[in-house]
Amino acid sequence: MALLEVNNLEVSFGLRSGGVKALRDINFKLDRGERIGVVGESGAGKSVLGFSILNLISNPGSITGGEILFEGKNLSKLSASELRSVRGNRISMIFQDPMMTLNPVLTIGEQMVECLLAHRKIRKEDARNIALQKLKQVYIPSPETRLDQYPHELSGGMRQRIVIAIGLLMDPDIIIADEPTTALDVTIQAEIMELMLELCERNNVALILITHDLGVVSQVTQRTIVMYAGRIIEQGPTKEIINDAQHPYTQGLMNALPQMAVPGARLNQIRGAMPALQRIPTGCAFSPRCDYTTETCRHTLPGFTESGNCLVACHMVAEMKREAAQVASLAQEVKG
Repeated sequence: MALLEVNNLEVSFGLRSGGVKALRDINFKLDRGERIGVVGESGAGKSVLGFSILNLISNPGSITGGEILFEGKNLSKLSASELRSVRGNRISMIFQDPMMTLNPVLTIGEQMVECLLAHRKIRKEDARNIALQKLKQVYIPSPETRLDQYPHELSGGMRQRIVIAIGLLMDPDIIIADEPTTALDVTIQAEIMELMLELCERNNVALILITHDLGVVSQVTQRTIVMYAGRIIEQGPTKEIINDAQHPYTQGLMNALPQMAVPGARLNQIRGAMPALQRIPTGCAFSPRCDYTTETCRHTLPGFTESGNCLVACHMVAEMKREAAQVASLAQEVKG
């Protein structure tokens, strides 16, 4: 059994003009210790997916279909008290901005101890010792001093390390990291991602890394999920997707990387923009921006086609696979 299994997940938001679907037909599995990257442009639904797993979608949003199974239990059906035993305990979440996570009027030690006491029946002194050990794990210099400091006294990179330490406090099975390096400079970003990779491997913790940075995904994750307009459009082993992207959108993301452009020339970009949730096109949502669009793409939603070890939601890939099968069949007949 997979540690986490998401089946046919659908999330909707109610608006005065009517409801819109932010996530549609989301399916994937996560094994213990596995690292998955979730990539796509802003508005693709990456963060909504992360929040949905912990049932943190607030009004007017709600999970309107499917199931999220954690060790066989459907998280979307648990009571508030049952969810509290999972959130922060079995599944931790690291948010984009550490200053939105950390309480500015409490010291780092007070916040970490409070978290431990909320989930475990231990003495305050023992909780402080555990907090100190976690700070050492994330290589915080002078950890004893940091426990008594306030968030504003620390640098951005230090605060993000603190947030990671808090995420590890309860020895979770899964960490969901939502763009954990967005507000940091490039050097610190690399250090934070190396740290997260090391901690996940050392503690056999599964990771769901939500990011727009394919470079980070290629270095940290084993499998990748590519999202567009609330749907998964490609998923499979990270190396396969990076080296031989099948979906035109994934290819566009790869080509938009700075290193793919000719020095001194304009950077490559995908023309157009992600559609608003209220105006998602019929058929393939990417069709207005795709160079390979056909009438079928405009009117029919593509199903998933196996390509190597990847699943790709694209009519073009499906057609190419059919043609390859026909050629192989004819070649076999000629040999026969």
